[in-house]
Amino acid sequence: MPKAPPRAWQRMLSGRRLDLLDPTPIDIEVEDIAHGLAFVARWNGQTVGDYPYSVAEHSLLVEEIFGRIAPKAPVKWRLAALLHDASEYVIGDMISPVKSAVGPGYGAMEARLTAAIHTRFGLPADLPISVKKQIKRADRVSAWLEATRIAGFSEAEAAKFFRPPPPDLIDGLEVCLRPPIETRAAYTARHSALLSRL
Repeated sequence: MPKAPPRAWQRMLSGRRLDLLDPTPIDIEVEDIAHGLAFVARWNGQTVGDYPYSVAEHSLLVEEIFGRIAPKAPVKWRLAALLHDASEYVIGDMISPVKSAVGPGYGAMEARLTAAIHTRFGLPADLPISVKKQIKRADRVSAWLEATRIAGFSEAEAAKFFRPPPPDLIDGLEVCLRPPIETRAAYTARHSALLSRL
């Protein structure tokens, strides 16, 4: 008797069953994304504070930074910035060295999930390169802030890995550490607010 293929789907709390190898937009719900990301720790959990710094919290910060980088950008690109790491709600936040070791299969799976997520929320499956670059810049600024404020890097050490941002770009920004339930609610609320403006 032939062996059954290994299970490649994840059951979500919403009741959806997401196929990781062939994700469809209909199986994606923002509540599942917000919940998953609120419980996924960045920096492999190696951050100060009483709560892990979650991917959901990071995503909120990246969207805020993106708004400073591109203040006249259409709302849909702010939504794309909020969702930039949304695939990690099912595949986790793998640090760059591990992604390199895993190889191209990880990137392909991440790209399929991201395309399905974008389609679900009315974004192009593949974002314009200029928008990707702006979101990546916001992501790097967030990484520098996180590294220096909660992940134990000195500014000199962080500068070796992340370009230090201009002071005016980060003026007044906070790296929040709060209970996952609060972050989940903040992420869902921000997603709803952006969708309502599309």
